[in-house]
Amino acid sequence: MLPTELVIKVFEFVLLVFSLSVHECAHAWMASRLGDQTARLQGRITLNPMYHVDPVGTLLYPALSLFIFRSGILFGWAKPTPVITRNFKKIVRDDNLVTLAGPVSNLLLTLVAFLVLAGILVSVPGGRELVLSTFIGIQTAALSSRLGAIVILAVLAIELNLTLFFFNLFPVPPLDGSRIVRNLLPYNAMRVYDSMSGLASWVVMIAMGWFLLPLLMGPSLSLIFGVLSSLPGK
Repeated sequence: MLPTELVIKVFEFVLLVFSLSVHECAHAWMASRLGDQTARLQGRITLNPMYHVDPVGTLLYPALSLFIFRSGILFGWAKPTPVITRNFKKIVRDDNLVTLAGPVSNLLLTLVAFLVLAGILVSVPGGRELVLSTFIGIQTAALSSRLGAIVILAVLAIELNLTLFFFNLFPVPPLDGSRIVRNLLPYNAMRVYDSMSGLASWVVMIAMGWFLLPLLMGPSLSLIFGVLSSLPGK
């Protein structure tokens, strides 16, 4: 692996850890706002990754994906944010809001990265070509300039946070989507659904990540590229 390729892999890893930290911090912040202080008391309303790292989902699996398997789409997970739903005034509604806060935070990070790219494309001479060419395929040569490095970081941030947004909405325990589905089920079905957790759910979760994420990411990235292409640039 070339040194510049290694730098991009490090960029991806750092962005993933940061994005996962934002995701879990959003869960904790929303829970606190709605009356459950469990996560706040455990120090989880923070962007410090030390409070959110899961040894497998945040460190081992992403490292293997980046440096060993070199899979096309990078994803991972953090330590779940503790929530005691009985502390909420409206349990189902508030639990859903806390659950959705995580994926929404990743969507907001995607928007911020998009605005960075749009700003460079519109206002910087040569920015249009740099942004669009990097979006199509990251070139290590772009690391030779500060602007190129910013564009690469923004493109990676879009890819990673869109991936986390979709991944966390999969209806597989312990992902966020499973809590939304669980809250929609009648009591008996909920008990059956809860029994599905364990090793099998982790295998299904990773399998869905490998096979379903590309189907979702392709059209989404094409849409973002289309919007960027339509902007007037220099």
